[in-house]
Amino acid sequence: MNKSAITDDMEMQDDPDLQFKLAYPDSERIDTGIKTRARGQWSSKVEFILAVAGQIIGLGNVWRFPYLCYKNGGGVFFIPYVVFLFACGIPLFLMETALGQYTSQGSVTCWRKICPLFEGLGYGSQVVVFYSSTYYIIILAWAFFYLFSSFSGELPWASCRNWWNTENCVEFDRIGGTRNLSFMENASSPVKEFWERRVLNITGSVNELGSLRWELALCLLLAWIICYFCVWKGVKSTGKVVYFTATFPYAMLLVLLIRGLTLPGAIDGITFYLYPNPARLTDPQVWMDAGTQIFYSYALCIGCLTALGSYNKYNNNCYKDCVYLCLLNSGTSFVAGFAIFSVLGFMAFEQGVDISMVAESGPGLAFIAYPRAVAMMPLSQLWSICFFLMIILLGLDSEFVGLESLMTAITDMHSNFFLQGHRRKLFLLLICVACFLIGLLMVTEGGLYIFQLFDYYSCSGMTLLLFALAQSICIGWFYGADRLYENIVDMIGYRPLTLMKYCWKYITPIVCIGTFVFSLVKFTPLKFNNTFEYPWWGYAVGWWFTLSSTLMVPIWMIYVILITPGTLKQRLRVLCTPASDLPLTSERRKETL
Repeated sequence: MNKSAITDDMEMQDDPDLQFKLAYPDSERIDTGIKTRARGQWSSKVEFILAVAGQIIGLGNVWRFPYLCYKNGGGVFFIPYVVFLFACGIPLFLMETALGQYTSQGSVTCWRKICPLFEGLGYGSQVVVFYSSTYYIIILAWAFFYLFSSFSGELPWASCRNWWNTENCVEFDRIGGTRNLSFMENASSPVKEFWERRVLNITGSVNELGSLRWELALCLLLAWIICYFCVWKGVKSTGKVVYFTATFPYAMLLVLLIRGLTLPGAIDGITFYLYPNPARLTDPQVWMDAGTQIFYSYALCIGCLTALGSYNKYNNNCYKDCVYLCLLNSGTSFVAGFAIFSVLGFMAFEQGVDISMVAESGPGLAFIAYPRAVAMMPLSQLWSICFFLMIILLGLDSEFVGLESLMTAITDMHSNFFLQGHRRKLFLLLICVACFLIGLLMVTEGGLYIFQLFDYYSCSGMTLLLFALAQSICIGWFYGADRLYENIVDMIGYRPLTLMKYCWKYITPIVCIGTFVFSLVKFTPLKFNNTFEYPWWGYAVGWWFTLSSTLMVPIWMIYVILITPGTLKQRLRVLCTPASDLPLTSERRKETL
C-alpha cells in the first residue's frame, strides 16, 4: 500500500463526518443541500411568536389547568406548578427552540447534526405528532357540530323537546324550580342526551363500532381542509394565518371572562377555583399533575418547538422569546380559570348545588358542563357561538402548527426531493387524507372508545418524560450543556441565566426520573368513563401507540451502532460527534483564523 493511501485511510478514521457518510450513503449530514432561502424563514419575529403561542396555548389551558388547580388545592397548586416550570418547562422550552434556531433543522435532522446516536428522539417525537394530529382534530369536529347547532332559535341541548330525548330527560332546574335532578333516579339532562344521543349516538359496547356519523364526518373534513390550506405553503402561509388564529381566541376569552364575572354565583366559583388547601402539597399526585400539565401545555419533547425555531434568523433572541412565551402560556391558563369557574359558579348557583357537582375537565367541560351553563344565560346562542369559536381556534392552530412540524421534519430529511415543484404540497395532501381516513373511525357511533385509546396512550406522560430525560442526557452529557449555552450566547449576544445549563445537566433529568417512577407506580390501564374495561385488543392497540414512539430511541441507537463501521469505541465516537458544518461560535471563529 502506498503512502498516500495510508494517509487517506488515517484521515478517514479521524474524520467522524466521513465515517458517518459511509454508514449513511444517502445522508445529508455533510452537505445538507438546504438553502435558507429555499427552506424559508419567518417574515417577521411576530409570526414566530404567534405560531409558537398558537401551538402551546390550546384546549388544555381552558379545560385542563383550571380543573387541576381546583382539584389539587386551589392556590397552593401554583407552588408545584412553578417549581416544574423553572426546573423543566423553561429549560426544555429554550433547549428545543435554540437547537432548531442553531441548526436550522427540523426535529429529526437536528439531532442527526447534534448527536446522531440520539436521532431516534426525532423519529419518536414525530410518531407522537402523527398520532396527536389524527385524534386531536376530532375535538374540532365536535366543536364545529356544536357551533353550527348554536345557530338556532333555541339551543338544542336546552330542552327535552327533541326527537333524540328519552323519557328520562329532565330540563334544567333553577332556584325555585319544581323538580331537582338529584332526587330523580335515572334522570338525564338534555345537554348530556344531546352529547351522547345526538352528537355521538354512542354504542353500548367497545366491541360495537356502529355506523358512520356523517355529520361529524363532514365537520372532520372541514377541519382537515382548513388545516391543509393553513400549512400548504409552509411558513409563508402558517405565518399569516396565526395572526388571526392565535389572537382571536383572546378576544373570545375576554368576552367570556367579562360575561362570567357579571353572573350571579361567579364569586363562589372563583373561590372554589383558588381557595388554598396547603395540606394537598403532601400528596405526590398533586406534584405529578403539575409536572404533566407543564409537559402537555408547553408542547415539550414532540419536536414542534425545534421545527418552529428552525425558521428563525440566527441572531434572533430566542431566550427572551422563550421566557415571555412560557409566561404567556401560564398566564393564559390562570385567566382561563376565572372565565370557566365563574360560569360554573353561576350554574351551581342556578341549580342550588355544590360546585363540585358541576366541575369537570376535558371534553366533559367543553361539551357538557359549559354548554349547560350557557343554556341558562340570556342570549344563550351568542355565548355559545363565542365559546365554540374559541374552542375551534384554540385547537385549530395547535393542530396545523403540529402538522407543520411534521412536514418540516420530513422535508428536511429529504430536502432535495421535497423542495422541488409541488412535491411538498402533494405529500402534505397525502398525510391529511391518511389522517382523515383514520379519523373516520373516531366519528362512528363507537368512535369515542377509539378516541380515548388515542388520547390515553399515544401521547402519554411517561413517553414525554422519557423523551425529556433522553434530551437532557444528550445535551447535558454528550453534546455538552456548556457548548449549547455558548451557542445561545453567540446567537443572542449575551449570557442567559446560568441556571439553564445546570437544569439541562442535573435538575431536569433528576426531576424527570422521579416523576417517571411515580407515574409508573401509579399507572392504571384505561377504563372508558372510569368504569368499563377495554378488551385485550384495545389495550394491545393502546400499548402499540405508546411503544411505537418510545422505543424509537433505543431501537435507533442499536441500529446505528450496528451499521457504523469501526470498533465499538470508534462507532460511539463518531455517533456522539456533532456535524462539522454547524455554525461556529465567535470564539471558535477566532481560533480558526
